[in-house]
Amino acid sequence: MKKILLLFSLCICFGLSAQKKAKDYSNILKSKNIYEINAFLRDAHPDDPRRSVLKPKVMDMMRDYIKNAHPADQKVKEMQEMLALLKRRPSTKITFDEMNAIIKQKQIAKYKAELAAKQSTVVYTPSNANNAIVVNTSASTAAIPNAEAEEFNMLMKVSPVEHRNNTVKILNSLFDNDPTTKECIVLIENKSDCNIIVRMEGVGTTKYRLAVPAHNENSIVVEKGNYLFTSLVCGAQYASQKTIQKPIMVALGTSEGK
Repeated sequence: MKKILLLFSLCICFGLSAQKKAKDYSNILKSKNIYEINAFLRDAHPDDPRRSVLKPKVMDMMRDYIKNAHPADQKVKEMQEMLALLKRRPSTKITFDEMNAIIKQKQIAKYKAELAAKQSTVVYTPSNANNAIVVNTSASTAAIPNAEAEEFNMLMKVSPVEHRNNTVKILNSLFDNDPTTKECIVLIENKSDCNIIVRMEGVGTTKYRLAVPAHNENSIVVEKGNYLFTSLVCGAQYASQKTIQKPIMVALGTSEGK
């Protein structure tokens, strides 16, 4: 029993030590890293005196980054958004509801643009059945044929009428704030290098399929309920049970290039 208590105490000590190390801002005043300073502003106590020095410092760093960035630099928009937040509040920390609102507004803008264009604005590379998905294992590298290529391409190729109907349905769901509604939206973000199909299997015959291109996202309106989410992400099997009673976002995969 004493050994167990000792082991438990050591685990707590090591856990606290690791946590403290991960949150160590003792040299933050010397930092020249925008993300590190930004993290400090999110985590630090509101009365921490270092805030008065670091907030204007990181804002100047963001302005310099934006000024000197390449026109195609995708981080510029992120810096602009963080800078705008810091002008209005002590840090870039946002609540869960605020994050959901931001995602919602971006989705509304996206689907309004698609409705106006009368076609999908998603740019993607179609899947090819002859292209093998390379999977790195601990022992060796295996090549798995892309068995979902034809199905993925079929799901992505929808008629203009079907695309319009789907877009209108998604927009209606995004604007619908009624908690008693029987449907809600599911947003899937694919961070992997592979095109994927996410399958959602509910009770009885309730099933959905959603094609999501690599490094892109897609949405679908589903009936509320319990679902088993499955997908093959670059050869790796994904499975997760989810209860959907309100809009959710699911992120899958990571890029090998990152």
